[in-house]
Amino acid sequence: MTSIGTGYDLSATTYSPDGRVFQVEYAGKAVDNSGTAIGIRCKDGIVLGVEKLIVSKMLVEGTNRRISTVDRHAGVAVAGLMADSRQLVERGRYEARSYRQTYNDDIPPKVLSDRLSGFVQMYTLYASVRPFGCSVLLGAYDKKGPQLFMIEPSGVSYGYFACAIGKGRQAAKTELEKLKLQEITCRDAINEIARILYSVHDDVKDKQFELELSWVCDESKKVHQLVPKNLRDEAERLGKEAKERAEQ
Repeated sequence: MTSIGTGYDLSATTYSPDGRVFQVEYAGKAVDNSGTAIGIRCKDGIVLGVEKLIVSKMLVEGTNRRISTVDRHAGVAVAGLMADSRQLVERGRYEARSYRQTYNDDIPPKVLSDRLSGFVQMYTLYASVRPFGCSVLLGAYDKKGPQLFMIEPSGVSYGYFACAIGKGRQAAKTELEKLKLQEITCRDAINEIARILYSVHDDVKDKQFELELSWVCDESKKVHQLVPKNLRDEAERLGKEAKERAEQ
């Protein structure tokens, strides 16, 4: 057996000679083959956006969403395997419900992130299970303000001002680094996310996609919900125009 994966990738409990767990790395590849998801932490809230690839023209618009509400003040955007992500969404809802029953308060975003990342990491420890083939962007608003976290298939969790996961993450991160993240508002972030998602989308290799946007901010009264249709349509129009100008 060699350290390139032969033999050492049969179980999530086996390390290669150079200390790698190949099953976790393969789960990361599943995320990289998915549509791009972006989260931005603004001065007045969090905005999440997803490039949901349309696998069939017969699909009803708005079904099989990649953005879900975990609690009143928290939402997630996912990239990777949808079936795996549903399990994490349900786990997040369970943790939020359990915390409220115990402490009679909304679960803090950091606590929710830690509990979810611990749950994900548990699935990298046993030979009878496999790692989750998805990454999660968790955006929430509590007494300390808006907070954004990203959870990897390995169970590692980081806090971000802005983050991208999925197929176009590298190009998206380059665009996000150009933004003045300390000054941007949620309404501005909606347009920026739409612009970035349209710019990183490859019309030749990729299928058409549906733009999904949600926010939890002062304007939404600190409740996670989908961005109003008029704002989403305007952001979609601006994103398409920006891509056309870039291609000219």
